[in-house]
Amino acid sequence: MLRNSVILPCEVLNLGLVPYQEAWDLQNRLAAARQRDTIPDHLLLLQHPHTYTLGSSGREAHLLMSAEERARRGVSVLRVDRGGDITYHGPGQVVGYPIIRLPRGADGLRSDFVGYVRALEQVLIATLADFGVAGKTIAGLTGVWVDTAAGEQKIAAIGVKIDVHAITRHGFALNVCTDLAYFEGIIPCGIRDKGVTSLAALLGQAPALEAVAARAAQHFGARFGFALHTSGD
Repeated sequence: MLRNSVILPCEVLNLGLVPYQEAWDLQNRLAAARQRDTIPDHLLLLQHPHTYTLGSSGREAHLLMSAEERARRGVSVLRVDRGGDITYHGPGQVVGYPIIRLPRGADGLRSDFVGYVRALEQVLIATLADFGVAGKTIAGLTGVWVDTAAGEQKIAAIGVKIDVHAITRHGFALNVCTDLAYFEGIIPCGIRDKGVTSLAALLGQAPALEAVAARAAQHFGARFGFALHTSGD
């Protein structure tokens, strides 16, 4: 747990299917309010329409799907201010955006960026375990992976931003019943030698998105020391 023993409130918003830009704008508004201490910490849980996003290290060469094909399939492309390369967001994912204030570092300025990402990975590993799936991390890579007959495959991507006020944006995307064909339109996270999977592909039948989101929220609260208050159900 990244915090001390103090239990803090966190508002969980279940937003349904939200266009990426709309959700990004909401994150920025909430982060500004959190910086002013006019709202508590938040966790946004949602899905996006078909979207490719390129993070701060995103390379255009890793976007393989042509503009014509993207137009035909209704896929948006955005360059965003999270870390990481290119990834896919779409229906069938549990996307989580924590808007939280992290503890300050010893110098009073820096928060533990790496520790925060590692904590999110553990939240997702615990969530997968609830559904009988053994997730893991891979040294030198970000996200959560599983061992399959085809080798190590990513089941959850993580890309975050922590601003100068130690407020977080962006977060994770866990593939539950995602159409994995859309990952063929990119080189996911710039990694060429590993595939992508989902709970549906691993289990044959995916659990309900709502159930996965609820478990992810519970593990998030436990990991970060929050008392969760849920809205939008």
